[in-house]
Amino acid sequence: MTYEELCWEPIAALPEGEPETSFGGRWEDRLWLNVPGPFYTDIADNCWTGRLHAPRHVLYGGEYFGEYVYRQPATTAEVLNLVTAAQEDPYRGYACDGDSRWTPEAVRDWWRDRGRVTEYLESLLPTWSSSDRSDEREAAEGLRDFAAYITEGLGADLRKYLLRLEEGCYPKNSGPLPELR
Repeated sequence: MTYEELCWEPIAALPEGEPETSFGGRWEDRLWLNVPGPFYTDIADNCWTGRLHAPRHVLYGGEYFGEYVYRQPATTAEVLNLVTAAQEDPYRGYACDGDSRWTPEAVRDWWRDRGRVTEYLESLLPTWSSSDRSDEREAAEGLRDFAAYITEGLGADLRKYLLRLEEGCYPKNSGPLPELR
């Protein structure tokens, strides 16, 4: 993950009028597949428009195959892509108050349970990869990307997020990071 500023603040990258205009998701209804971070979804649209705007951040899943955030944005452009995905959701199921909801222990719990996420991704991959529908085949690329991210990259990003939760800022240098355990 690269950061545009020494103390990257994703929420500060929201355009004027946000989050009030497009973000209405509720933590209590958060989809378990969302990775820890400021952005997440609850009961979001299942029209599969999120990947049109934020293909490296949004996937589809859960009981009704609604949208969820599988990679947190690391640049202003990525935040804006996620905002566009949120604006397309008629249920206003996206939220950006995760920083006030996630605790270090909850992040560690999510990480410990990542095998459940990986199993879920693996269960969808054969069907979506061989589907006659182009949107399912495209979403299969997202499944592969998320699975690869869990294997390499997400752990480091979550350690940086833990520091943010504990210290109020993403790391400014390559110093020690909290452990995920």
